[in-house]
Amino acid sequence: MPQGPLVYRQRLLTRITHWVWAVALFFLMLTGLQIFNAHPSLHIGKEAGFAYDNAILEIGAREVGGELQGVTRVFGTEFETTGFLGVSDGTVRAIPAALTIPSNQSLATGRVIHFFFAWALVGTLSLWLVASVLNGHLRQLFPTLADLRALPRDIADHARLRFQHTARYSVLQKLAYASVLFLALPLMILTGLSMSPGFNAAAPWLLDLFQGRQTARTIHFLTMLALLGFFAVHMAMILLAGPLNEMRSILTGWYRTDGEQDV
Repeated sequence: MPQGPLVYRQRLLTRITHWVWAVALFFLMLTGLQIFNAHPSLHIGKEAGFAYDNAILEIGAREVGGELQGVTRVFGTEFETTGFLGVSDGTVRAIPAALTIPSNQSLATGRVIHFFFAWALVGTLSLWLVASVLNGHLRQLFPTLADLRALPRDIADHARLRFQHTARYSVLQKLAYASVLFLALPLMILTGLSMSPGFNAAAPWLLDLFQGRQTARTIHFLTMLALLGFFAVHMAMILLAGPLNEMRSILTGWYRTDGEQDV
């Protein structure tokens, strides 16, 4: 644990939006998997139908010896996934009930909850962006040339689990947070809007940008997996860097640094 002074690292709005995003993304992921269950396959290209074989992922089931067997196809290669994907608890279901909201198969309910938290995410992200421009917080997320020159050393320090507790974000933190806030989340929002027929009528260019609704759906799903990977790394870093100090920072704003030079 660091032994230096406390610094005020996280503004109130940053802390509030952080937790709103955490709750929103949790519900978005599980309701998204509920929606995915209605059509458990992902495709690339504008065309779709029986005449086309452009699926990159398919989750289904087949009967073998009188028993149901879950089958997942990735780029045409089949894997038996009974008990997790395709078939769970003896029922044909692409994603098991424990990983969807609601747990029963209800596309309508899943869509209602999904859209509510999607707009909550859009609203808080917009609010955070405007406030961060005005209070200067936005500048702290973009790496400088000095940061980029220090990138190899920062990678080596993280690989050795040597963490620096300073008032400023490290270059890896800046790159990770900026990637989520300015790439992954906007991509999720735009691809989500691309799957809305109503929005397609207002902005048909969006479908052209993502090469069709099915491709947008695939990008939407893959971006969700990338955010899930970010969450796993994020939680690991919190545990390794000192969970009490990290949680105090995001709850109260105060963060204990390594020494006087970090103030």
